[in-house]
Amino acid sequence: MTRDIAAPTASRLADGREILFFSSDGPPAIGVDRRDLPDRPTVPVTTVRRDPTTGDNIIVAPARQERTYKPPRTMCPLCPDPSGLSSEIPAADYEVVVFENRFPSLATPAGFEPPTGAGADPLRVERPGLGRCEVVCFASDHDGSFARLSRRHARLVIDAWSHRTSELLARSDIEEVYCFENRGEEIGVTLPHPHGQIYGYPFRTRRTASLLRTAAQYRAENGADLFEAVLAAEVADGARILVRTEHVTAFVPYAAKWPVEVHVYPNRHVRNLAELTEAEADDLAAVYLLLLRAFDAMYDAPLPYIASWHQYRADAAEGYLHAELFSIRRSADKLKYLAGSESGRDAFVTDKTPEAIADEVRRVIR
Repeated sequence: MTRDIAAPTASRLADGREILFFSSDGPPAIGVDRRDLPDRPTVPVTTVRRDPTTGDNIIVAPARQERTYKPPRTMCPLCPDPSGLSSEIPAADYEVVVFENRFPSLATPAGFEPPTGAGADPLRVERPGLGRCEVVCFASDHDGSFARLSRRHARLVIDAWSHRTSELLARSDIEEVYCFENRGEEIGVTLPHPHGQIYGYPFRTRRTASLLRTAAQYRAENGADLFEAVLAAEVADGARILVRTEHVTAFVPYAAKWPVEVHVYPNRHVRNLAELTEAEADDLAAVYLLLLRAFDAMYDAPLPYIASWHQYRADAAEGYLHAELFSIRRSADKLKYLAGSESGRDAFVTDKTPEAIADEVRRVIR
């Protein structure tokens, strides 16, 4: 049922990091990265510490303080550079590019073997920050956005996400693969060039663990799959459905907590992006573009948002591929700040009903 994804064209940057070119028009012309970059570390430079009061895994990555911060356009590291002197991408042009982050939160140096055995102090649990962090450049146009991509180009991004998901889930040092996009300065974006990221975590994140725990409990109590039940209930209700096609459904969830929040599910139960068929991937690209274009049409300026993809191993007991798109903008001139209740207690207070959110998004879709 799954589709064949063309292998990318692989190359290396000046410091040895891998870079992958995904193209729909044959192999791209790749130049040579001529920058004088420092050698890559031979041991992990980040750590994962366990919060003894919550059990949360906290990634400690002080080197990320040195990452590129709002450079002038002429020095954008994500624009193509055929000279190989000023950019991460030594090419005259490209469609979709994925490369290892130069300032990663998680990285496994080649040949590194993590120490065995646990520490004796349960209050001071720390391990190397192994894993992988990648940057996904959606297009070479510095002033573009995902919403402005063609369907064919958006589908190529989905194929790139799918390829990387399969490759990373096959690694023994990675437990969870997370594809996401941060859009807008209000979200904290420091490079405006259209791009996203992929994190390969060495642990199961708190959010994923919570979803799977709730799904297991629902199955035990109701004898059914939680995510299938949620999708069926939203379709039956209809009040918050935004788009429903042959292969994809998009809706505002019953208990939406963000000022704008949309969930996107394939209609067939799959665990991750790599399991989609050709038709499902095409449909997903079209619906995803429709939603992002609607986000840009809600106010006078493009909506800042986070696009968050939930996916799981093919043999996982629970889990259903879906995307969550959400924004902190609650009106044309106001942002939602995560203040005392949200930040201090994870207890969200929303200013809009989910039904009102659905009406707002439907209005701009139409």
